Amino acid sequence: MGEQAGKRTVNVLVEAELLDEASRLHIDLSETLERSLRSMVGSDAEKRWVEDNKTAFAQYNASVAQHGLLSDDLGLL
Repeated sequence: MGEQAGKRTVNVLVEAELLDEASRLHIDLSETLERSLRSMVGSDAEKRWVEDNKTAFAQYNASVAQHGLLSDDLGLL
């Protein structure tokens, strides 16, 4: 059984009872780990993006508070 392209084999330690229950439930460990890692990495990247752009958000919000939005005169709301 060869590795899939772009993937690596890893060794992990999992509590035996939890692993047994996951097996009984037919949970795909590789898929579950990969999905969880993607979520965690994405959350971290999002937090860094927000932090990196905090100044721009503050400037934009100040501009909207002072001048309003371009759409304010369209009577959409």
